Amino acid sequence: MADEALFLLLHSEMVAGLYRAAEQGEGENGRCTTKLESMGFRVGQGLIERFTKDTARFKDELDIMKFICKDFWTTVFKKQIDNLRTNHQGIYVLQDNKFRLLTQMSVGKQYLEHAPKYLAFTCGLIRGGLSNLGIKSIVTAEVSSMPACK
Repeated sequence: MADEALFLLLHSEMVAGLYRAAEQGEGENGRCTTKLESMGFRVGQGLIERFTKDTARFKDELDIMKFICKDFWTTVFKKQIDNLRTNHQGIYVLQDNKFRLLTQMSVGKQYLEHAPKYLAFTCGLIRGGLSNLGIKSIVTAEVSSMPACK
């Protein structure tokens, strides 16, 4: 439980620190999001390497996505993805109805405009993991109501 709290605090401080530096003129907001996404990409690559070292090869893209939703997400966020949808043409929608990195914020719409900064690292995490599994991807996040995200 302590490691989870440390991760949440570290993530919050990474986001706050980057955006604080941007406000002081050392960068711009778009660069902060890119930097967070890049950090997540590298962490995702390393985590997937570690998590898949003893697993059999995946048959297809859907098996990889199921692994991301069950094993990867459970290890990182202590719960499975709530919903995985696909159009069977390479587009997957992962939905978490109570995303851990957003639950520390207000449940209402008060902080909705700040949510994307807290999802950039996670988008990079998924993209890095998929990259190491041989899938080139574009990962975006959408928040319509807190703390759920797609």
